[in-house]
Amino acid sequence: MRHNVAGYRLGRTKDQRLGLRRTMINQLFTHEKITTTRAKALFIRGEAEKLITLARRSIKGSDTDKMNARRLAAARLGDATMVKKLFDEIGPRFETRNGGYTRILKLGPRLGDSSDMVLIELVEE
Repeated sequence: MRHNVAGYRLGRTKDQRLGLRRTMINQLFTHEKITTTRAKALFIRGEAEKLITLARRSIKGSDTDKMNARRLAAARLGDATMVKKLFDEIGPRFETRNGGYTRILKLGPRLGDSSDMVLIELVEE
């Protein structure tokens, strides 16, 4: 039984999961939509939305708050150019939105193994 066990393990070790999450979130922010399995989309959705919220809230903060927010995002993303894009383009786009920055659209089963495929994308304002 899986009582009190939260999150997706995806058949990977902890380090592999962290690397997968970091890579997929970077791809989502770069291309603004990616095609993946349903489990992986749900796996990255929460953290991607938290990062967008962090960028959105830092707009109205002081210089120290902005710097701290960028450092937190850099620790999660590991890529300076992606942090710049997140805070300069993606965050301001959702400034008036209170959440729900991503959308998951079902595409149907994959031919090889019948995995549920989805399209996860950033919502357009």
